[in-house]
Amino acid sequence: MEAFFQQLLNGLSLGAIYALIALGYTMVYGVLRFINFAHADVFMSGAFIGYYAAQRLPPGTVWGGLAVLGAAMLGCALIGMLIERLAYRPLRGAPTLNVLITAIGVSLLMEYSGQLFFGATPRTFPAVFPTKQFSLGGLAISSNQLLVIAAALALVAALQLIIHRTRIGTAMRAVAQNPRAAQLMGVNNSRVIAFTFGLGSALAGAGGILYALNYPSIDPLMGVSPGLKAFTAAILGGIGNIPGAALGGLLLGTVETFVSGSALSTYKDAIAFTILLTILFFRPAGLLGRATAEKV
Repeated sequence: MEAFFQQLLNGLSLGAIYALIALGYTMVYGVLRFINFAHADVFMSGAFIGYYAAQRLPPGTVWGGLAVLGAAMLGCALIGMLIERLAYRPLRGAPTLNVLITAIGVSLLMEYSGQLFFGATPRTFPAVFPTKQFSLGGLAISSNQLLVIAAALALVAALQLIIHRTRIGTAMRAVAQNPRAAQLMGVNNSRVIAFTFGLGSALAGAGGILYALNYPSIDPLMGVSPGLKAFTAAILGGIGNIPGAALGGLLLGTVETFVSGSALSTYKDAIAFTILLTILFFRPAGLLGRATAEKV
């Protein structure tokens, strides 16, 4: 039982990071109906912004860590809005395939630009928060694991509050449901879409910092694998559904961790995706998604 709960804690910590990244995918899809494949590289950018910000702040302090987290979220929000303005806004109304190819191109541009400016050599991420190890009933618990879970819960709760209790959140839901009707009612669609990109990218930046705390080696290609798994988590929970993205991230991280601790660790990715395919076979819209009819 101790091993079970230890793996469960590790899985929830990893799944919380997947959930934060998946939220960005699902928010953009909910508003624009396309997948922003550059989102994983925004996650990478958040880790590097935190890396350089930590060099100018006192390390290992709560306030310094919060400042690094805030800088990463703000920087990634600006990057997300810049990507939307320069790459996606000119293609609004274009065929979906054009936007998809552009998203892949932006992703590759950010990855290779990162190698040019940051170098391809992995860097050790500093301990920006105080780190403690303690035991509880035989469990080895790290303060970073608890921080990741608590921060993810707080950010998801804040996101839900923004979407359901603010005017901009109401505008986001209106644009997601019917952009033309929202525009006729006075909603500035471009501003709402830019805010959606900024908000989702800020969550990815937070995910980059939290990921680097638990896996303290960063490089320009670090977002590829977590980004793919977060995209899978968004589909698993129901693409376009925010609670579904969070649930999918937690489930995928937990399954991956349990498989990693078994004799089948070599096949952990294959088993995780097999579970995804099995669930989607019975629920094509995802765990919390709703099947909708589309007019073609």
